[in-house]
Amino acid sequence: MSPLKPQATYDDFARLDIRIGKVVEVQPFPRARNPSYKVGVDVGAERIMWSSAQITNYEPAALVGSLVVCVCNLGAKNIAGFTSELLILGATDACGRVIVLGPRSEVAIGEPIF
Repeated sequence: MSPLKPQATYDDFARLDIRIGKVVEVQPFPRARNPSYKVGVDVGAERIMWSSAQITNYEPAALVGSLVVCVCNLGAKNIAGFTSELLILGATDACGRVIVLGPRSEVAIGEPIF
């Protein structure tokens, strides 16, 4: 178990734009250093936002249509020539696989996390 990080304020948390998104497209990403997909997510913005995500333990067809939790305002990051615009949240299971976080029930696309 990793130690807790230093305490943050509520204002730190409130600055993050964390939303429910729906995966609409998954593409291979062979140029990534670590096995990854290019994942298009509808987060209720004016357009689909893209993420480089190390979630290749999932089949692309199983991801499309799924609801995920995303941080939308961390700023774009260039990963092997691809612009990753958001972070899909996940956790590592006991076998080292990344498990994507999502709501337990249907939630509207773009719904903010609080």
